[in-house]
Amino acid sequence: MAGGAKVDVLTEAQARDELARLAETLRAADLAYHAEDTPRISDAEYDALKQRNAAIEAQFPHLKRDDSPSDRVGAPPAERFEKVRHSQRMLSLGNAFSDAELDAFVAGIRRYLGLDAHAALTFTAEPKIDGVSLALRYVRGRLAQAATRGDGETGENVTANARMLGEIPARLDDAPELLEVRGEVYMAHADFAALNARQSEAGDKTFANPRNAAAGSLRQLDAEVTRARPLRFLAYGWGALSEPLADTQMGALERLGALGFAINPLTRRCASDEELHAAYRDIEQRRATLGYDIDGVVYKIDDLALQDRLGFRSTTPRWAIARKFPAELAWTRLEKIDIQVGRTGTLSPVARLAPVTVGGVVVSNATLHNEDYIAARDAAGNPIRDGKDIREGDWVEVYRAGDVIPKIRDVDLARRPGGAAPFEFPRHCPECGAEAVREVGDAARRCTGGLICPAQAVERLKHFVSRGALDIEGLGAKQVEALYRDGWIAEPADIFTLEARFGSGPRQLRNREGWGEKSAQNLFRAIEASRRVPLHRLIFALGIRHVGESAAALLARHYGSWAAFEGAMDRAEIGQGPEWDSLLSIDGVGSVLAEALITAFHQPAERASIDRLAAEIEIEDAAATGPADSSVAGKTIVFTGTLERMTRAEAKARAEALGARVAGSVSAKTDIVVAGPGAGSKAKKASELGVEVIDEEAWLALARGG
Repeated sequence: MAGGAKVDVLTEAQARDELARLAETLRAADLAYHAEDTPRISDAEYDALKQRNAAIEAQFPHLKRDDSPSDRVGAPPAERFEKVRHSQRMLSLGNAFSDAELDAFVAGIRRYLGLDAHAALTFTAEPKIDGVSLALRYVRGRLAQAATRGDGETGENVTANARMLGEIPARLDDAPELLEVRGEVYMAHADFAALNARQSEAGDKTFANPRNAAAGSLRQLDAEVTRARPLRFLAYGWGALSEPLADTQMGALERLGALGFAINPLTRRCASDEELHAAYRDIEQRRATLGYDIDGVVYKIDDLALQDRLGFRSTTPRWAIARKFPAELAWTRLEKIDIQVGRTGTLSPVARLAPVTVGGVVVSNATLHNEDYIAARDAAGNPIRDGKDIREGDWVEVYRAGDVIPKIRDVDLARRPGGAAPFEFPRHCPECGAEAVREVGDAARRCTGGLICPAQAVERLKHFVSRGALDIEGLGAKQVEALYRDGWIAEPADIFTLEARFGSGPRQLRNREGWGEKSAQNLFRAIEASRRVPLHRLIFALGIRHVGESAAALLARHYGSWAAFEGAMDRAEIGQGPEWDSLLSIDGVGSVLAEALITAFHQPAERASIDRLAAEIEIEDAAATGPADSSVAGKTIVFTGTLERMTRAEAKARAEALGARVAGSVSAKTDIVVAGPGAGSKAKKASELGVEVIDEEAWLALARGG
């Protein structure tokens, strides 16, 4: 994926398909990294995938998915910890991978602020620690709570564990009454090596790298285990405050240092673009001597007033960016190519590699993306642009970034064994035998078996019980596979009848291998607790192609209730009619997603499965967002034309913060159109429909009044 065809030569169909695969791959990577402490791909591979996703979205903005990885942070917190809702979101950082991209970031800030192209801006630069983000909440100088980042909105309560770290003060003198310190928990190289030696000697699990060791050590149910682990903490920022720490980023860090927190001594101010690049080169040169892992340099606007003005995108601050270090490489032998079938029927080739250490991590698998990526010629014998002609037995160059699934960068044809034949991509599903077809212009080949394909059925069930969906404790991937294999569950509705069918009698769950009385009862209780489902989680859990978590949340907010959503889908027609227009009016919903939704609800077998599920559960209406007393709360707003007092991005962010819905097109359901100079067809359509049209000054008055 990160190394597929050049973005500027992709067809629209190829781009749409690749964005779908990227969304699915990156979501799985987020869960593995943030929630399970067992990364599937390394930071470099992850960054490369996200970079390609962003490049495709920039080339085809109308294809951006509602579950785009660009709009997601972290992963939901694990169930074994008490959940903590952050008072201020813990966001991730945008990435730059070259001097040019860093320059573009700085230029973008100047444009956003309306500054001259050469106006002076001061940044701080600091090493980006490869560890685990932690938020420490102090109330009247005492440590009251510690929480992991989780999905940015909700984290895990690890207060007892955080108290075990010597570099986290239990009490602060002369601190604000409320102070949330944010930083990184990490493990030094020497401490990591010593820990792995002790683990190995005791016959316990060893860790792949210091970041995994730090995450696993911090997220222990027994705080005494955390106490025995050599964890460290560096502060880099803050969240909620009762009073400002300083006027600048550097000043605030110095204040945190004075309060007793460790601050990275390599942090510095950069007063020019040249100094930004010099800081990167200096820290990169020091990387091997630091004694702990870093994967880049973080730049932040130093002036906190400018930080406030710049604000945030959906998942990243506009005033900060991480300039990442290059990935690492290694050569190994490709022993076999396997085909895996996903929940949407996509046949994905996977390289099985002779194990090799890449950047300190042992990898044995690599993604091969699609059949064009591994082929040299198409079915007609024509050369495939950027096809790598990868064959079993080849020596391949592996792109560093993978604990599990890195990328293959190149093939050494000089070392190809005699008799190595081109890989024949299957024309039938290896799981069910149904024909596997590839539509014109599509990069993926898909199984046509649908619900009869066991791979698709199992993957959809796994998706249904996953953390982002219903998150049923005790019903993970292995349990789903076993219950499906033995015919106990075949579709989501079967999960909610499991106790009635197998809670008593001769075939009881408690009598199955791997189950007992307590585990069976715990599962039944977890299933019962999951019967009440928030609307957005249910929509995502259905596993409809192109409908990710972000899209599900947008749909839930737009329709409000299951009855309204279901009714709209029943009435909807692809490409025409008021319900089609209503779907496309949702800012962030495109025709591809809309067509997938309507198709799913109009397929008899799919719809019957959805109806059986709906009969077994209680679906909660979507919660209102923003202040309830806002004058625009619940209203649909469209911005058109040129705004002169604020950028379109600022206006949209303000509207959503006040509880409004921002749409991309005007319909009869639009409440307000904000029209600036140059407003064209949207303003005209609003007038024809009788929708209220106001200018920017009137909008600002509404926004100020809340």
